[in-house]
Formats: sequence, C-alpha cells, structure tokens
Amino acid sequence: MSSELEWRNIRYEDTENMTQAEKENFVESGLWDKLEKYGKKISFAKDVIALYNYMKDKYVPWYRKSIVVGALVYFISPIDTIPDLAPLIGYLDDLGVITALIKYLGNEIRAYY
Repeated sequence: MSSELEWRNIRYEDTENMTQAEKENFVESGLWDKLEKYGKKISFAKDVIALYNYMKDKYVPWYRKSIVVGALVYFISPIDTIPDLAPLIGYLDDLGVITALIKYLGNEIRAYY
C-alpha cells in the first residue's frame, strides 16, 4: 500500500481480507491526502482527525480501534454508497458513518480533539 494510486483504487469491500495492521496502514496512506484535498469543504474534518488520534493511541484496545479503522477506511475510500465526486451530497454517507461512530464512542473520544 505504498503508492497513492494503490489506495485510491481500493474499495471499502476490498479491505475485508486485510489484517488490522494493513488497514491501519491504508488509513495512514490516504487520510492526510483526502483531508488536505477536501478538508475545507467538509465540516467534520476535526472529527476525522480526532478518530485518527484515537486509533493511534497505544492504550486503546484493538477491538475499539478496529471500529474506528473501519469508519476511516470507509471515509477514505472514494467508491462508497454515495460517491464522493457527487457535489454537495457526496460526503453525506461519510458524515453519517463518522457521526454515528462519534456518538457510539461518547465521552471516550473527547480527549482526542
């Protein structure tokens, strides 16, 4: 997963066969590029960064991290329920996934903002 082209061509479904470490590397390789490119257009960029920081915390149990990794992989993947290329509505599904996860984590995520 070293090149930018590789992560851009991966769909969310393709990550099912990846190990946890490979998924985390996938998130690392694509997250910053996507936030740099679209961060000013999406209002939930700070939530995505908080989730990334949560994922990187060595004290967070692996099973909690796996939920976050799944959501971040979905956010990074350009091919999802509503393609990100669609103007205005392209990020609604991503927003829904991120918002649901933030709500699920509750107070646990506050320290990472």
